[in-house]
Amino acid sequence: MMPMRNRLSLGVVLVSLALSPMAYAQEAKLGSSVEGLLQAARERNPEIASMRFDADAAAERVVPAGALPDPKFRTELRDITRMGAQNPTLLPGRVGSTRYLLMQDLPWMGKRGLKREVAQSQAEAARSRAAGAWVELAGKIKTTYAELYYLDQNERLSREILDLMARLEKVAQVRYAGGLAAQQDVIRAQVEQSTMRNELIALDAERRQLQARLNALVGRPTSESLAAPEQIRPLPSLEQVSFAALEVRVRMNNPLLRTEESQIRVAEKNRELTLKNRYPDFNVGISPIQYRGSLKEWELMVEVNIPLQQDTRRAQERESEAMLAAARSRQEVVMNQVLADLYANVAGFESARRSLALTTDSLLPQSELTFRSALAGYQTGKVDFATLLDAQRQIRQTKLNQIKAAVDAQKRLASIESIVGEEQ
Repeated sequence: MMPMRNRLSLGVVLVSLALSPMAYAQEAKLGSSVEGLLQAARERNPEIASMRFDADAAAERVVPAGALPDPKFRTELRDITRMGAQNPTLLPGRVGSTRYLLMQDLPWMGKRGLKREVAQSQAEAARSRAAGAWVELAGKIKTTYAELYYLDQNERLSREILDLMARLEKVAQVRYAGGLAAQQDVIRAQVEQSTMRNELIALDAERRQLQARLNALVGRPTSESLAAPEQIRPLPSLEQVSFAALEVRVRMNNPLLRTEESQIRVAEKNRELTLKNRYPDFNVGISPIQYRGSLKEWELMVEVNIPLQQDTRRAQERESEAMLAAARSRQEVVMNQVLADLYANVAGFESARRSLALTTDSLLPQSELTFRSALAGYQTGKVDFATLLDAQRQIRQTKLNQIKAAVDAQKRLASIESIVGEEQ
C-alpha cells in the first residue's frame, strides 16, 4: 500500500495537471473579450492593488483614532539614603518611601467620537479614490480594446479588399488579353494591391503597440500575446443614455464626487474638533505610597490643561473654517467638470449612434450597389477601371466609417461609464 503522504502528494499533482490546461486555455483566450480583460486587471493591476491596500490601511485607523491614550505609570524612590543613615539604595523596601503613580489622559467629552468620525470619513475617501482609480482604469481598458477592435476589423477589411483587387487584376488581364482594356488597368490593380500590403504592415505595427498598452493596463508583461478581439459590447439605446437620467446617477455614484463629499465631512468634523479645543483635557491618577514593606498612604491626582492661548485657538478655528469652505468649493468645481464631461460624452454617443445607423441602413447598401453596378459595367466595357476603383474605395471607406462609428460609440460609452461610476 502507498503511504498516506505519498497518496496526497500524488493527488495534488494530478489535480494541478488537470487544472493547468484550463488555466492555459483561459490565458490564451485573454483579449478576445473586454470582460476577460477587466477581470484580469482586477486581479493583476498593481495600481489597483495599491489603492485597495491604502483603503484597507485607512480603515484600520478608525479604531485607534477614537481610543484612549495608553495609561502611564511612574515610580518615585524618595530619600534613598534615609537622611544619610545608609548608603544610597534602589530597593523600594529600604528607602524612606516609594510612590507609585498610575495616570490616564482623558480628553474632553466628544473629542474621541469626533476623531473617530474624522478617521471614518478619511477611510470612505480612500475607498472612493480606489473606486475612482478602478473606473478610470476600466475606461482606459474599454477604450483601448475598442481601438484594437477597430484595427482588427480594418485589417480584416484590408485583406478582403486585397483579395478583391487580386480578382479585379485577373478580370483586367482577361480584358487586356482580349483587347478590351488597356494595360494600365492591370498596372493600377497591382499598384492598389501594393498599397494595401503597405497598409497592412502599418496596421500590424499599430496593433502591436495597442496590445502592449493593453497588457500594461491589465498588469501583464508588454510582450505577452493577446487574442484577437472577437466582438464589442452591444450598445444601449439612446433613451438609456440620456443626460437627465444619467445626471442623477452621477450625483450618487461618481467616485470623484463621493471623495469630495468625504473630504467635506472630514473638514466639518475637524472644525467641530477645533471648537472643542476651547475646553480643557484632563489627566487623572491614583498613587499609593509605600513605607518599608507596606502601603500606608493613597493619593488621588487630577490635572487640567488651561486653554489660555485664545489667539492660537481662534486662528486654528479660522483655519478649519477656511478648509471647510475650500472643500465645498472643490466639490462644486468637480461637480461642474463632471457634468460637463457627461454632457459632452452623451452628445458624442448620440452622434456616433446616429452615424452608425445612417451608415448601416443607407450609405453601406448604396455603396455596395454602386460597386456592383461599376463591376458589371467594367466587365461589359461601359465604365473604365478608374470608375471601378473609385467605387471600391467608396465601399471600403463606408465600411471603415461604419466600424469607426461603432468604435466611437464604444469609447463614448466607456467614458460615460467612468463618469457615472457603474456599468450601463
